[in-house]
Amino acid sequence: MTALSIRWFGAPEQPPGICEVPLETFVSALDRLRAEGARRIGVLGVSRGAEEALHLSVRHPGIDAVVALSPTSVTWANVGPGRDGLTVPHRSSRTWQGQPLPFVPYDSAWTASEPEGTPVSILGWYEQSLRAFADRVPAAAIAVERSAAELVLVAGRDDLMWPSPRYAEEPAARRRAAGLPVRLVTRADTGHRPRLPGEGPAPVSGAIRHGGSPGADAALGAAARPHALNALLGAGAATPAAGQDSSK
Repeated sequence: MTALSIRWFGAPEQPPGICEVPLETFVSALDRLRAEGARRIGVLGVSRGAEEALHLSVRHPGIDAVVALSPTSVTWANVGPGRDGLTVPHRSSRTWQGQPLPFVPYDSAWTASEPEGTPVSILGWYEQSLRAFADRVPAAAIAVERSAAELVLVAGRDDLMWPSPRYAEEPAARRRAAGLPVRLVTRADTGHRPRLPGEGPAPVSGAIRHGGSPGADAALGAAARPHALNALLGAGAATPAAGQDSSK
């Protein structure tokens, strides 16, 4: 297996933040893998990287598998500045063929409940934004039912950053309704940062509460690993009948 890790913002000639990032940033990497004889093309992403991976599978042909850890089911507004150095007004986090994708903005009325100076859970911010801009959610939804890839969606139910269980369950349901392959892997006590075997614990953040624990995050990664490998290697795709939840 050959793997490429792509930097998609913050480098020279890239947006400094997750703001109007061209999905085409990844296309040249996929083309390189094909040119080097890759038999099967898979994309793995975590959090906002999972958003990117799912979008690619919808819009770019030839992606065989996507593994999305702590995903989102909609396109969100930018995090950080665009090429102009500005963070507001809100803009889409992604573009395709030069056009911003429809997105859900953040509700500026939200306030954290934690004491000032302590790490904050922003789960409520995302949930409040979905309610405040409910009219924009349908257009911003990632159309996974149009993806030809085999999907593995991995989410921890103790995610305190955003509602990744909902974000994983909604597209999984749409895939099953369309008779398309999907695997949903969840665990009750895992947070936003599941860790695959071989990865150490995620670093502790002084700003954001991610939920979970090192043991639980590692346990979800271990549970997801065989399904991720099967999808990426094409060794036993999850059929609509077989691709049921794997959860604890």
